[in-house]
Amino acid sequence: MSLIKEKINSENLPKHVAIIMDGNGRWAKSRGEERTFGHKNAISAVRNAINACNEINIPYLTLYTFSSENWKRPKHEVNTLMTLLTETLLLEADEIFNKGLRMHVIGNLDNLPPLVKDQLLKVVDLTKENTKGNLVLAISYGSQNEILNAVKNISKDVKDGKVEIDDINENLFEDYLYTKDFPPVDLLIRTSGEIRISNFLLWQIAYAELQFLDVLWPDFTKDIFFQCIVNYQNKERRYGLTGDQVQIQ
Repeated sequence: MSLIKEKINSENLPKHVAIIMDGNGRWAKSRGEERTFGHKNAISAVRNAINACNEINIPYLTLYTFSSENWKRPKHEVNTLMTLLTETLLLEADEIFNKGLRMHVIGNLDNLPPLVKDQLLKVVDLTKENTKGNLVLAISYGSQNEILNAVKNISKDVKDGKVEIDDINENLFEDYLYTKDFPPVDLLIRTSGEIRISNFLLWQIAYAELQFLDVLWPDFTKDIFFQCIVNYQNKERRYGLTGDQVQIQ
């Protein structure tokens, strides 16, 4: 049993954790290797995050797998990432299923190579009845585009008479997002020491706790994840209230 894990209060867990998995390239370069070497060695960190969530029963984990901006990277790196994604899905599909996890995908899947898209949708279909937890992969995802598309779709529905302007509020807006069926993010983790959000779940992290770690993603362990949960539990979440008001509730 992890000593850090023992510190976790099972009554005060985040419902939704999101991770910006950053630092693969720097990890590889520090070892004299190409960036793609870092991506290939990051699979164990992904397993660690999934297993840690599963062990302490956090119901939603979202991983920033490939951003809409990542398409601008060198072609050979993008091709390696797509191949790695397909291979990983083939290898890990049964494990995801056996853990009782349901997999979801958010992002513009039409931009993906057909083989990658088909493999993703197969795993989504394979796990659709699972209820132990939810693994959300953000692939070809950009939050600004997600928000713009929501605005466009709401505007169309107003024009078509399906939505009244006075009915537009936060709850209705969220119904037009990829994440409409998921709870808001409680904890956002970013590895690699960078302190930025990088166009990830901008609406969904409105009241999330943010933790930026000086750890490169391939070095991410379950104990690091558990420590993030302990840190989260040591914070007082106020949602705009004062500390005194929170204590009264």
